[in-house]
Amino acid sequence: MSSNSTSEQFTDRELDRIIEMAWEDRTTFDAIEFQFSLKEQEVIELMRRQMKPSSFRMWRERVQGRVTKHAALRNFEKGTFKSTRQKQITHNKISKR
Repeated sequence: MSSNSTSEQFTDRELDRIIEMAWEDRTTFDAIEFQFSLKEQEVIELMRRQMKPSSFRMWRERVQGRVTKHAALRNFEKGTFKSTRQKQITHNKISKR
């Protein structure tokens, strides 16, 4: 897949979603690949082309080495993260309706 054709194969809406997913801390590159068939390096190239240079540098600093962006580095298998400080909902009248 050539780098120029990568962005041309997606609609504007799909490009927006890829960029949004790439910015999200808990969305892995594996999830982007599963949904859009883009490998991590292709996402990086797409972000470089679609963003201003300063925004791209900020994004790269943010995601480079971030454990949550790489499924193999995560310390949990699947599901959502739950903070140990999150309160349990018990004896809640609303939840029992």
